[in-house]
Amino acid sequence: MRREFLKYLFDMPLLWLGIAVLAGVIFVGDTITDLEIAFAVLYVSVILLSVNFGRTGAIAVVGIVCAALTVLSYFLTRHGASHAGLINGILSLVAIGATTYLAIRIETFDARARAAQSELARMSRLMIVGELGTSIAHEVSQPITAITANGNAALRWLAATPADQEEARRAIERIVMDAGRAGDVIGRVRRLVARSSPSRDTFDLTEAIGDVLELVRGEIRKNQILLRTELASDLPFVAGDRVQLQQVILNFVMNAIEALADVDAGARELLVSAAAAESKITVSVRDTGIGVAPARLDRIFEAFYTTKPNGMGMGLAISRSIIEAHGGTVYAAPNFPHGTVFGFTLPLDGKTRG
Repeated sequence: MRREFLKYLFDMPLLWLGIAVLAGVIFVGDTITDLEIAFAVLYVSVILLSVNFGRTGAIAVVGIVCAALTVLSYFLTRHGASHAGLINGILSLVAIGATTYLAIRIETFDARARAAQSELARMSRLMIVGELGTSIAHEVSQPITAITANGNAALRWLAATPADQEEARRAIERIVMDAGRAGDVIGRVRRLVARSSPSRDTFDLTEAIGDVLELVRGEIRKNQILLRTELASDLPFVAGDRVQLQQVILNFVMNAIEALADVDAGARELLVSAAAAESKITVSVRDTGIGVAPARLDRIFEAFYTTKPNGMGMGLAISRSIIEAHGGTVYAAPNFPHGTVFGFTLPLDGKTRG
């Protein structure tokens, strides 16, 4: 987050400088040319450039300044017919006003769309975590039970005559360790369902995948699934929103677990892999479940299209939206001899592990 903030501070002055220089050039050109030349219409390019700020207030300020420069240039221009210049000036002001209005409207709609997408992604995460409620309770109950047992043991060692402080110390150390385990589970859930704006942080994808797998470990055990991972040890860091990418991985894994429910316990296998090649990184989730008909794979990522009896058809559509927003692509294919593989590719930012 700090890196993104510094980048923002560095980029914004450059953008303001570029806008100021371009507006100054247009102002000079509008002033030295004849009044019959509608040079001020070029301020439209300045307004369109201000859209990069992503702020409606900044766009409005730029539009007002461009309009003011147009009026000032009209009074400073000494060449040409004033009547024609007045008409050109009015037309330029209309173009500036219309462009400013449309730019503000477009930015407003984009902001609403980004907020709606973020809310949809958050709701999808909440739905998935709701399905994992039993598993999460199981994961947390284990360290809590251990904490209770070790706490009682510590009390017994301290109440003994004489008190066995060494055994009590060991019991307390185990309490601290188990409390850390419970905190890790709760922390993973909180990060997954947190309402946060999309970020572009650089993070360790291997660690992010590990957090997701820890979250579903109980569900995998309950369904007697053999989990295997093939995560390359030299994976470069990726740039993106860690929570949103974890949601995609979690969605793929949960779909695989559901697909494996209808096959024999001895044949339930789940493989999560990640590898880098050339300028991209690929993450895939393979299962040996019932599979998806090839004819349906072409539509599997469409909104409201689902192969589940009670499905809403939004999970994979949101996953595709998230990956495409990160500049990547999603895919689904048969996993021979049976099952399905879901995955995505992301572009690399060129950074390596530290």
